[in-house]
Amino acid sequence: MQGDIALIGLAVMGQNLILNMNDHGNVVVAFNRTVSKVDEFLANQAKGTKVVGAASIADMCAKLKKPRRVMMLVKAGQAVDDFIQQLLPHLEPGDIIIDGGNSLFQDTARRVKEVEAKGLLFVGAGVSGGEEGARRGPSIMPGGSPAAWAHLKDIFQGVAAKVDGGQPCCDWVGEGGAGHYVKMVHNGIEYGDMQLICEAYHLMKDGLGMSHDEMHRVFAEWNEGVLDSYLVEITRDILAFRENGEPLVEKILDKAGQKGTGKWTVEDSMEHGIPITLISEAVYARCVSALKDERVAASKVLAGPAGTGGRVARIETTDKKAFVDAIRDALYASKIISYAQGYMLMRAAAKANGWHLNYGGIALMWRGGCIIRSRFLGKIKEAFDADGDLVNLLLAPYFKGEIDRVQAGWRKVVASAVTSGVPVPAFATALSFYDSYRSDRLPANLLQAQRDYFGAHTYERTDRPRGEFHHTNWTGRGGGTSSTSYDA
Repeated sequence: MQGDIALIGLAVMGQNLILNMNDHGNVVVAFNRTVSKVDEFLANQAKGTKVVGAASIADMCAKLKKPRRVMMLVKAGQAVDDFIQQLLPHLEPGDIIIDGGNSLFQDTARRVKEVEAKGLLFVGAGVSGGEEGARRGPSIMPGGSPAAWAHLKDIFQGVAAKVDGGQPCCDWVGEGGAGHYVKMVHNGIEYGDMQLICEAYHLMKDGLGMSHDEMHRVFAEWNEGVLDSYLVEITRDILAFRENGEPLVEKILDKAGQKGTGKWTVEDSMEHGIPITLISEAVYARCVSALKDERVAASKVLAGPAGTGGRVARIETTDKKAFVDAIRDALYASKIISYAQGYMLMRAAAKANGWHLNYGGIALMWRGGCIIRSRFLGKIKEAFDADGDLVNLLLAPYFKGEIDRVQAGWRKVVASAVTSGVPVPAFATALSFYDSYRSDRLPANLLQAQRDYFGAHTYERTDRPRGEFHHTNWTGRGGGTSSTSYDA
């Protein structure tokens, strides 16, 4: 029996995705660099399935139907390039190599060109959903060689998560590195969502002095409304989890790790000049958390509103439930900002790279299976379906109305957090971005004057046509020569 697709990499994600593919009628050829893992997998997790083992790359390729489809779920970076080189001698023109890891999109774009030059096809497919998603239905974001999609569509859409009457959370994203780019932005938004939830938790726990049972009930309630999502759901469960009768979450060191995809998103936003301020703050919040020893030392020296030490002042409120509702509004509004910024970045990247992204389709891909899956994403799809040229999510009638509805609570929460000394970098930067974006005049006129004063960088005038650049001899001692004008 010849295989429909091969999968290299038998870590938990790889094993679960193979079993998912098997459940949907595919014959999968399994291979791992440590070949003994193939035998262990076949004897245990894959026992009784149609999964076929391979003893080598050559053996794996020989067991596949043509065009051969080989998917890698290995560590991003050199390992991907190494496997491509090992595969090439055993493949023929028209065969397809798929990278399902978290590769940097520039690497994927390079690999598409290199593999296509050999007559083969290459796909970079972002896969989200963790172990459970891989087994029960992930979100898959494929991009690369367009000719490959017809040969992958049935397999990928078959195993993907389904929403809204059976629509698969998988579709073709675009050329080159587009699939991994969209996955990168997904991960950046994931950083933002997690940070926002953590700030809500911090406000309730330390600002309002709520118990874990109370917070558990709040997140359970939120998960029934507009904030219904995987991350709110698991936060509900985490707050209810006890070890020896005590909340386990409080025994976990407050020092966050990161694998780099959030940082990649921020770095690329700078290349395009797009202010993804919330994702940036989420990345930096993890960096601050990593300074654990310094923070402990500083807490003994630096005073806050409640006096010297690492304490915060209790938030003064006569109606705790109303303030909790305001925290919910702040979380919701900030979430809207984060997604608006993420879509701004994807639009800029698509223009720069010549991609044709389906923004409503991307929301559908994220609607289920992935870590950021939520009810909220259905509204984003509706917004882009209604207006494919939508410049900014904030301008969609639904989201404009939602921000109008919740912004009073949002402002109250940020102000109270500042007064009480509870750090809310993501809530605060989201509000600052909103206020900046809705301002028809910002103080950048003074900034441009400063740049012209010390560096003769020139400026445009409001009383002259746009595109004319001017320089002023501010001191009377300078000359009339200006530096080359540029956009900063």
